[in-house]
Amino acid sequence: MPAAVQLPAGKALTVRAAADAFLDSLRNPNTVRSYSTGVGRTGERIGEGRPLGSVADDEIGEALELLWGTTAVNTWNARRAAVLSWLGWCESYGYDGPAVPAWTKRLAVPDSETPARSKMAVDRLIARREVHQRGKTLWRMLYETAARAEEVLGVNIEDLDLAARRCPVKAKSARSKARRRSQAREDFVRETMYGDAGTARLLPRLLKGRIRGPVFVTHRRPGPGKVVSPRDVCPDTGLARLSYGQARALLDEHTALRGPGTGWNLHEYRHSALTHLGEQGASLLMLMATSRHKKSENVRRYFKPSPEAIAELTSLLAPGDSHR
Repeated sequence: MPAAVQLPAGKALTVRAAADAFLDSLRNPNTVRSYSTGVGRTGERIGEGRPLGSVADDEIGEALELLWGTTAVNTWNARRAAVLSWLGWCESYGYDGPAVPAWTKRLAVPDSETPARSKMAVDRLIARREVHQRGKTLWRMLYETAARAEEVLGVNIEDLDLAARRCPVKAKSARSKARRRSQAREDFVRETMYGDAGTARLLPRLLKGRIRGPVFVTHRRPGPGKVVSPRDVCPDTGLARLSYGQARALLDEHTALRGPGTGWNLHEYRHSALTHLGEQGASLLMLMATSRHKKSENVRRYFKPSPEAIAELTSLLAPGDSHR
């Protein structure tokens, strides 16, 4: 049992004590923050001073329903998972208690609401004369790599392999490498992001001879009161790395038709790329390798075939003489 866990002797354990001991056993601060709401509010609902063993399964289910039954699917699943982990942990230590009832099921995550733009729309936007070279390059790179916006914006020039059209990136939920105490900073396991001819053609025009620092930078130097990491500043120009918010505003400026904030989203390039690759016959495994998704269901959420693609596929089922 971890040293941080202090449970009373015997089988007597209150709901509050069980919740505190469980949260204290978690080592990841992000997990603690995530689980605290689900476990804490459920404990308050069923009564923190009650013996854990006196709580019925249905009481847990009713508490979950009352607290989060009308919330978004992801919220419901997260709170349910926290309580499930908590009660499972108590059981593993030999304490009598309830379980999450079977009727409070995990809900299927709905499809992403982010639209997939047509390839023609993507090409036309990038080809517009009033769009600066930075925007053209960023949008083309987002589309060709099918990468997350944070991954592309985090790339430095020295990371680029222009000849091979690839680049290592710190992916979402990247695992940290084992390191020695003498190392200056923590390194992460990196994954490879692949581009194509469009990105390879635009990057040299954007960089204009720069050989180090962030690929995408602002047009102004950071103000005197803003603290910026040395890795996020071009050592030659003093310009700071372009942030997600700035990149989003840049895209919105050229795509908003109904006022500020109504334009495209940066993630639409990723969704569009996966959809277009899928329409061209790329397998699910290849889509996962390209996007670096770890779960196949996440790729399926983003793959949105166009009505034309579905109609063309359906035509394969027509009678053999229908094409004559």
